[in-house]
Amino acid sequence: MKKRTLFYLGLFVLVAPMLSGCWVLAAAGAGAYGGYKASEEGYELQKPVVKKPEKKD
Repeated sequence: MKKRTLFYLGLFVLVAPMLSGCWVLAAAGAGAYGGYKASEEGYELQKPVVKKPEKKD
């Protein structure tokens, strides 16, 4: 039982740092995609986020 616990602990210590970088990149990619889609819909990056007024021709 003790060997199994030690094995899982060692596996967690080795794998956790590798996964943490992936989650950061995935979250950054999701945020960038969300910003891109919002700009397609007419939103600008400012505080607070508002939609651009449409131009009347």
